[in-house]
Amino acid sequence: MISQNTIQQILGRIDILDVVGEFVKLKKRGASYLGLCPFHNEKTPSFTVSPSKEIYKCFGCGKSGNSISFIMEHEKYSYVEALKWLAKKYDIEIEETFATDEQRQQQQSAESLFIINNFARQFFSKTLFETDEGQDIGLSYLKERGFREEIISKFQLGYSPEQRDAFAREAISKQFNTDLLLKTGLVVLRNEQLIDNYRGRVIFPIHNHSGKVLGFGARILKSNDKAPKYINTPENEIYVKSKILYGSYQARQAIDKADECLLVEGYTDVISLHQAGIENVVASGGTALTPDQLRLVKKYTNNLTIVYDGDAAGIKAALRGLDLALEEGLNVKLVLIPDKEDPDSYVNKVGASAFAQFVQRNKKDFILFQLEVALKDAGSDSVKKAEVVTKMAETIARINKAEDFTKQQDYIKQCAEILKIDEAGLHSLVNKFIRDRIATQERKLPFEEAKKHEENARQAEQTNYDDATFNLLFKDELQERELARILLEYGIKKWNDTTLVAEYIFDEMMDESLIDNKDVLILLATFKELLQKGVTEPNKSYFIYHPDTNLSTFAVSLLNFPYEESERWRSEFSQDSGFQKQLFQQSYEDFMRTIAKGNDKQLMGFLKIDEDKTNEEVESVVNYLKLRKVKRMLLENQLDLEKPHTTEEYEMLHQTHIHLKGMEIDLTKKLGTVIIK
Repeated sequence: MISQNTIQQILGRIDILDVVGEFVKLKKRGASYLGLCPFHNEKTPSFTVSPSKEIYKCFGCGKSGNSISFIMEHEKYSYVEALKWLAKKYDIEIEETFATDEQRQQQQSAESLFIINNFARQFFSKTLFETDEGQDIGLSYLKERGFREEIISKFQLGYSPEQRDAFAREAISKQFNTDLLLKTGLVVLRNEQLIDNYRGRVIFPIHNHSGKVLGFGARILKSNDKAPKYINTPENEIYVKSKILYGSYQARQAIDKADECLLVEGYTDVISLHQAGIENVVASGGTALTPDQLRLVKKYTNNLTIVYDGDAAGIKAALRGLDLALEEGLNVKLVLIPDKEDPDSYVNKVGASAFAQFVQRNKKDFILFQLEVALKDAGSDSVKKAEVVTKMAETIARINKAEDFTKQQDYIKQCAEILKIDEAGLHSLVNKFIRDRIATQERKLPFEEAKKHEENARQAEQTNYDDATFNLLFKDELQERELARILLEYGIKKWNDTTLVAEYIFDEMMDESLIDNKDVLILLATFKELLQKGVTEPNKSYFIYHPDTNLSTFAVSLLNFPYEESERWRSEFSQDSGFQKQLFQQSYEDFMRTIAKGNDKQLMGFLKIDEDKTNEEVESVVNYLKLRKVKRMLLENQLDLEKPHTTEEYEMLHQTHIHLKGMEIDLTKKLGTVIIK
């Protein structure tokens, strides 16, 4: 865990222009900077960075955040990984705290393994490019496969020499620990001597999503029936095969932009497709897909297209991961490469454009393809057909996310038609598998409660809440969000000689129960707590970079900047321009009437008034809250009037109504709101 001292050092050094500028070419536009969004494809810049607010916003795709969230989104890092990236950038030494000595030792061991792997990667790469053996054997093999040097460098490929202990001797000379060297699998111990494990092989470094080398795949070049074609790193603290997808580091941004991940089997499939310009591709390493690998895909996209060989082995390998992918809520398609080809050979045979078109035209729905294969295998055997029905019901039951309810019902309908069976019967069988799975996997829930949870999920799906519904609810919260924005923008400004704006707002707020938005309530509580602790400057940056990502995201959303000063405003309406001198000969009221009537069209679209309206905005939001309270009191009083009362009680309630109505009219006049009496 990174210490608070280190985090504060990082936050103190962050410059959002410096951070974002490493990935986006920015041009100054008014008070902000503009560039092409790195999160979606666009030709007209809509990605804006505000140095003063320390946030970014894309008005095309809607993504926004701060420096840390930018690194998390762009590089697909966790919060801690993003902090480490920033610490490295600003040359800040990371101080970590550990709960136990065991955790400290594990962390130190992992860091040591990363260091050794990076050293090995450099050794193998240097051997490939700078030695006669590497060039004559390793590099010539890679070029025969059609790989250009730039793609070889991109994936940091290398070569391990035939010499018995070339790497081992180099590593020992650098004083690397023997036990850790053995743990990496780079060397083995024979007759009490360290021997290179990957002799005479081409080396494929395997990276994590931040670019660190986790381990290696090593392919033999000489024909040897006894030796395995590939050797992989043994599992250790950093190399866990079930959690790795080869090429994820090189593909992460392309997957994000394409909103689709292509999954192939081998290292060379990935490299060939990248070289052809198809970069949203990763490899499973020829093993069955695991939940961790699928979750890694889902980190980038919900759309997975499996591209495997069209032979029986390829089909079998593809189908192995289907059920797990469905459980993770992924939209899975399948493309089978024809003519006994694999993705590597096929893209080299037909070219990049034809390959991409083939993938788009030949995507098969995974579940329907599984049904097609199963029915072909079953033939006319009625027993096998019954097994197919059971298998399909079990597969469909794995689509268990509430948001995928409609998809599940559609599959039931299609499969029932293809199988020529009763749809209701298949539906019942699917539900049975759902209940059985819940009862098995969640033993802590009683069976009946599990059924109830399932039914609740079904009912929730049928409520049909859509974006319009939530937008309608959101409109009622605009003033609450405005209150939170004003606290962020002006909270630490002076209201008068003795009071801050935030203190004035908290004093004037009649009832915090008036606030319905939970995010607003959390922000108010956090701000108030800071004031009570004597922190006189809980400024915007405190909330923008708050470790609670929900609070940080909410703060950024409040500070988005829809309007900026244009270049034309500065050139045509500067303080020295004749046009502005003419404007300021008018009174402020005449000036605003001119604008309101639209008499001066030249000015429309360029207006930017730097007048400080803090007090007006604060008064407005406070009056709104007061009005909200009065309206609720009016409603409560009205409900009370409808009940039986004595004459005196009716008179008191009537007078209360008149008084509250007067307050309502007074407040609405201040707010400029029209009400019906």
